[in-house]
Amino acid sequence: MATVTSAGVAPDPRRWWALGALVASMLTLGFDMTILNVALPTMAADLGASTGEQQWMADAYVVVFAALMLPAGLLGDRFGRRRMLITGLAVFLAGSLAGALAGEVNAVIAARAAMGVGAALVTPLALSVLPSLFGAEERTKAVGIISAASALGLPLGPIVGGWLLNHFWWGSVFLVNVPMAAIGIAACVFLLPETKDPASPKVDTVSAALAVSGLGALVYAIIEAPTRGWSDPLVLGMLTAAVLLIAALVLRERRVERPMLDMALLAHRGFLFNTVAATLVTFVLTGLLFVLPPYLQAVLGHDALGTGVRLLPMMGGLLVASRLAAQVVARFGARAAVSAGLVVLAFAGLLGSRTTVDSGYGFVALWLSITGLGFGLSLIPAMNGGLSALPRDRAGSGSGLLMTMRQVGGAIGIAVLGSVLAGAFRDRLDVTGLPERAADTAGESVVAAHIVAGEAGPGRAAELVASANGAYVHGMGVVLLACGIAALVSALLAAAFLPSAPAEEEPEAPDMAAEQADARQ
Repeated sequence: MATVTSAGVAPDPRRWWALGALVASMLTLGFDMTILNVALPTMAADLGASTGEQQWMADAYVVVFAALMLPAGLLGDRFGRRRMLITGLAVFLAGSLAGALAGEVNAVIAARAAMGVGAALVTPLALSVLPSLFGAEERTKAVGIISAASALGLPLGPIVGGWLLNHFWWGSVFLVNVPMAAIGIAACVFLLPETKDPASPKVDTVSAALAVSGLGALVYAIIEAPTRGWSDPLVLGMLTAAVLLIAALVLRERRVERPMLDMALLAHRGFLFNTVAATLVTFVLTGLLFVLPPYLQAVLGHDALGTGVRLLPMMGGLLVASRLAAQVVARFGARAAVSAGLVVLAFAGLLGSRTTVDSGYGFVALWLSITGLGFGLSLIPAMNGGLSALPRDRAGSGSGLLMTMRQVGGAIGIAVLGSVLAGAFRDRLDVTGLPERAADTAGESVVAAHIVAGEAGPGRAAELVASANGAYVHGMGVVLLACGIAALVSALLAAAFLPSAPAEEEPEAPDMAAEQADARQ
């Protein structure tokens, strides 16, 4: 293994193999954020899942992932990063197996939550072990590779999921994780040195519980509101509980000597507004990837693989942006890059909101490619700018808070935009003449409406399908309009408040090797 000295880390000849295994693990975690989206129409038909239940199947993973990431990172610091990384991959593997074998909606939701626990352990620790493998001259490249793998997983998820669904049953979108996680475990056992930091803050179980319960209550209220109504006592109670729990978390973290969630980091203007920008970009992207697959499958009639492949223009835009972002930042500064990327994302959302039932895929491909371009131009400089704005000794806690906020943005994006879609779809759907039970079922999702139409008479079936398609496209348009407005507001905030220094004048990116050397000796 690598020999750590006060001067740095001696190169380990196996370090790139270890990085490859970590990249595979991060890629898997990345596409598990979105791989289920392309499977949801199939699962909705097979399991009878409503739109709200589909939101929970997608969000259970993201909510737990977001809420547990900070305490999970501290567990690795105190008890050994390799040990907890192996534990996280094992939990993720077990959750994936449970999901593949699940036979009903609640079992799928529970399996996704277990996978979120594993992902929360893996993500911060995959980054924190890099200083033990790479010296300062190689570490920037390693961090870039592993971050790119995580980002590329988002658009890859629907493509992988689509291919699997075309050849196997929907459980295969869970089963594909098993060999990837197993390879990651083997790599950790044989290639990674054990590191820890006994001086790190203790895991605050009360704060962790407040984070999980507060975020869970908020997401529950947002998902249930379209069905129950915003004035429903349960929805109001959950919203109130969410506000109280999150307020209690903030107050507790402000008072403890060594907080798990370091709110003082938000006093750094560059970190605060870059984090807000990165969070809102993730909010828009995850919401978009939730609402688009049913349009491609149910409305346009493509199969699962065809749906995944038709999301490729977004990846193309992202790849172009990943090459452009560094050049734009170097020439015009991070503020200009982030603001421009958000404006491009806003334009894509506003253009996409003009989609109709008869638009065809060519129009969708156009605004999807623009979406990928805006996503890459805004997210990459925002993350780099946020971490570069922090003092060297706050890098670890800052990266944890930034990643946590991005995951929270993703969870709320699915909940809010999915609920907007559900409400708009239900309001526009014409169920005149249907029995009450069939009408309720049709209102659950566009997939359910198509199933009900298949059981109706020939004349009514065509009318119901046309109404369902029109209602869904209307709801998707409302969601995309909301995404465009959110991105435009974010662009204005970025232009007004982000630091204007170009990249070469920004503080040097933090180097955590010195901080952790003593703990690794």
